[in-house]
Amino acid sequence: MSGRYLFEPQISPYFNADADLVLYEGDVNDFVQTLPDNSIKLIITSPPYNLGKAYETRTSIKAYLETQTQLIAQLCRVLRDDGSLCWQTGNYVEKGEVFPLDIFYYPIFKDHGLVLRNRIIWRFGHGLHASKRFSGRYETILWFTKSDQYTFNLDAVRVPSKYPGKRHYKGPNKGKPSGNPKGKNPSDIWEIIAQDWDEAVWDIPNVKSNHPEKTIHPCQYPIELVERCVLALTDEHDWVFDPYAGVGSALIAAIKHDRRAMGSEKEPEYITIARERLRAYFNGALRIRPLGKPIYQPSGREKVSQIPEEWKANTDRKETDIS
Repeated sequence: MSGRYLFEPQISPYFNADADLVLYEGDVNDFVQTLPDNSIKLIITSPPYNLGKAYETRTSIKAYLETQTQLIAQLCRVLRDDGSLCWQTGNYVEKGEVFPLDIFYYPIFKDHGLVLRNRIIWRFGHGLHASKRFSGRYETILWFTKSDQYTFNLDAVRVPSKYPGKRHYKGPNKGKPSGNPKGKNPSDIWEIIAQDWDEAVWDIPNVKSNHPEKTIHPCQYPIELVERCVLALTDEHDWVFDPYAGVGSALIAAIKHDRRAMGSEKEPEYITIARERLRAYFNGALRIRPLGKPIYQPSGREKVSQIPEEWKANTDRKETDIS
């Protein structure tokens, strides 16, 4: 992504009501103080999980949540009355015990009057392996709204019906198609494989070593994950805000669909990468996994998908012992 670009995007380093793209370097608590009330249509982020990553200072879960509570109060202030907040979290693990962070966050948001619309499961196939419990392969997105009058663009996220030829069998519409010609409403479990968003599991590859969007960020989420929220919960030219912008994935997802984007990030190295990725996007040089691309399924012919000969020998011996 390095090199000269023909087009240099205008990225404001501070909030500017006339800007289309804002990237603030510093603490989110300082930045959010500069935002007007009732101004952001979608707040979407993956907060630090208190896991002791390079960019985190590990603390007690109680202290961690108290700090986040202060920020959430400010986020609720700047969220529009017709806006949405999507909070993607994983698990906090201490001494082998798992604390599901979405459960701890839920009452904090409820205390501020937000309404939970969906608890979305993001499933991925690769991650850290565990030896004393099952390996974690999912995270959750809590989708809250500030009121009952919120944007939800159903047509933007409809999925092809499995039975488009199904018809009403009785009543005044007997014999007429019973579905919608634009597709069906996806449920709150979305399985995004090819064009089917039919269930509340979003099956999207996480950003690991072979992912086209991979940077140095250890917990980078895919642009594709944010795009679905942007399309469904905002309209063109609305503000999308990521309080923990990292390397800019949410900002890219927003501008890709003609929204205005802002983010804050305290790590200078990530700010540099985010700016570089934004430049690359505007110049057509950024590698992005296409929205809805099918998850790769091995054919069995690849060497890495075949059972090692050593394992085959052990399996054969076990089958002989059983027989």
